[in-house]
Amino acid sequence: MSSSDPKARPKPGPWPPAPDSAPLPPSSWAKRTGFRPKFSGETNASDSGQITLTHRTKELDTQPDLEAGRTRTIPPPTLPPPPAHQPVVNGETEKVPAAGSNKDQSVKRRKESDKGLGVNGNGNGNGSDPVGQPDPNQQPPRRASRNEDVVVVDGVDDDGFVARHSHMNYNLRDTPGLVPIGLYGFQHYLSMLGSLVLIPLVIVPAMGGSQEDTSMVVSTVLFVSGVTTLLHTSFGSRLPLIQGPSFVYLAPALAIINSPEFQGLTGNNFKHIMKQLQGAIIIASAFQALLGYSGLMSLLLRFINPVVVAPTIAAVGLSFYSYGFPLVGSCLEIGVLQIVLVISFSLYLRKISVFGHRIFLIYAVPLGLAITWAAAFLLTEAGAYNYKGCDVNVPASNIISEHCRKHVARMKHCRVDTSHALKSSPWFRFPYPLQWGTPVFHWKMALVMCVVSIISSVDSVGSYHASSLLVAARPPTPGVLTRGIGLEGVTSVLAGLWGTGTGSTTLTENVHTIAVTKMGSRRAIEVGACVLIVLSLVGKVGGFIASIPEVMVAALLCFMWGMLAALGLSNLRYSEAGSSRNIIIVGLSLFFSLSIPAYFQQYGISPNTNLSVPSYFQPYIVASHGPIRSKYVGVNYVMNTLLSSNMVIAFLFAVLLDNTVPGGKLERGVYEWSEREAARRDPDVAKDYELPFRVGRVFRWVL
Repeated sequence: MSSSDPKARPKPGPWPPAPDSAPLPPSSWAKRTGFRPKFSGETNASDSGQITLTHRTKELDTQPDLEAGRTRTIPPPTLPPPPAHQPVVNGETEKVPAAGSNKDQSVKRRKESDKGLGVNGNGNGNGSDPVGQPDPNQQPPRRASRNEDVVVVDGVDDDGFVARHSHMNYNLRDTPGLVPIGLYGFQHYLSMLGSLVLIPLVIVPAMGGSQEDTSMVVSTVLFVSGVTTLLHTSFGSRLPLIQGPSFVYLAPALAIINSPEFQGLTGNNFKHIMKQLQGAIIIASAFQALLGYSGLMSLLLRFINPVVVAPTIAAVGLSFYSYGFPLVGSCLEIGVLQIVLVISFSLYLRKISVFGHRIFLIYAVPLGLAITWAAAFLLTEAGAYNYKGCDVNVPASNIISEHCRKHVARMKHCRVDTSHALKSSPWFRFPYPLQWGTPVFHWKMALVMCVVSIISSVDSVGSYHASSLLVAARPPTPGVLTRGIGLEGVTSVLAGLWGTGTGSTTLTENVHTIAVTKMGSRRAIEVGACVLIVLSLVGKVGGFIASIPEVMVAALLCFMWGMLAALGLSNLRYSEAGSSRNIIIVGLSLFFSLSIPAYFQQYGISPNTNLSVPSYFQPYIVASHGPIRSKYVGVNYVMNTLLSSNMVIAFLFAVLLDNTVPGGKLERGVYEWSEREAARRDPDVAKDYELPFRVGRVFRWVL
């Protein structure tokens, strides 16, 4: 009876600050899997824009509501309050900030049902559940200020979605004004300068092209990138993703360039090889468009998960190790300086802000390039690379002096006055289709590129998902995703017709750039694309980029390829990265992606073999000496080329193991996409992804 005496019972309190609303339900996958987080992390956006884990509320009992057609939440029994200032989160206690504290005022509860988003792979980090009907009595939350990091405490909104971070300065449909849009758009493209222009600086010299040819290809790449980006933001996924020449296409392009039939050609090798590349890219792009618009891509989505995407994209970056530093070593003082500067800007100085912008982090590549170029110019003018009686313009085969032969390579790579691309470039030049001639089609090269287009689509799937978590209301539906892949195929056909040397696809670096610049406005990307088209018409711009010394290009590529490998592995944050299953799958995929191609590349080559290409291009001549030697020459070419490709081996191992080794959806990090019918009921999802000008009527199977 003493327990019923009011005087004998302990008095509750003092109470922690009251929450904004009643306890919120967990997402449906948590109900199905019974997931309970084993740890709790501090919820905030990191300095680089990375999304981190949120706290979770205690799960509620649910039962189906047959009248409403949706799950009804039953609140749990009332429990005694925790000690003062010690609220319980996930079975753990957490300190409550003192009242009036301004330090933690940035921690807000996001109650927008139209802003659902997973924030980490160990939570519901890669998608969402079906959309419920919005509460008409719900008060709209206060919009965060531009510089305020709004984060989630309880993580789940009224519809079972995990609320997203609002640390972006501008989201997908924001239009801040013409001047800010122009500045942010140009900043976005400038921060991705390396991804846009470095590929032509590699493949054109490999094809035997002149500096003038390089200048024209660079201008063409800028033009096609601007046009295809406008098409993608209007009729593709509609996410703020820049389209351009992807590194995914670089290795197969180099393999085609170094095909046996092109060895020993005389005359204009560049145009002859470029037409072969164009034909292969056009056929592969048509295949990719069919893959997307037919809906087949939505079937492949079942097999494409973060554990597949991560090693595949990482292998793309790691595969170029033989090209990077070996070429930097031709002029160590310039190449190492370039690498040190870019690393210093992007890591050690990344938190330094100027007028509210982290210029060193955002502009690490262009700033490092400018400073290194200036240093190389001063060394050249000071005579550091002058050798008596030696002329860098004389071909090496015509040099008689042993003294000059010893130093001619150093002069060629270290001096900045050896290029005449800027002087010879016209002020105005309009890139036009078939400018190199009529494309030539060979089935074996086209088949290699078709496989590459699948890898490119896998890369784009990861980029769509990650970028939508940052800027959109919810992830796209499978229909929107396949629509984006289909349009990438169409835009790659345009790249093949114009002759950029590679296909046009979503650049992997988009996600990092969006997170760092905090700019997710679609309009800013479109304005930047228009600026890019205008710059492509100025021939001197292409000539200026083409005159970047080769050693600086190699140094920048060392950073870009390392960044690409890291961005690929970052997809593991949407899965349980500490799972032994995932660790083994990713480890095996990466190891065999390096080891198996090495076997193919070294097969039949003795130490005394006199190679017809530089050592850094040796991995791409495997078609002439690979281990597969049947009576069908074309089959030999295709199999030797594909099995010597690092990204193909990584993809095959990852997709096979991930889809055959048992594992839960949470452990695998299966991508969650918005459901079609649920997205139709959500006006914000429709505004994010619907096609303009009622074009969506043509595609009845998407939004």
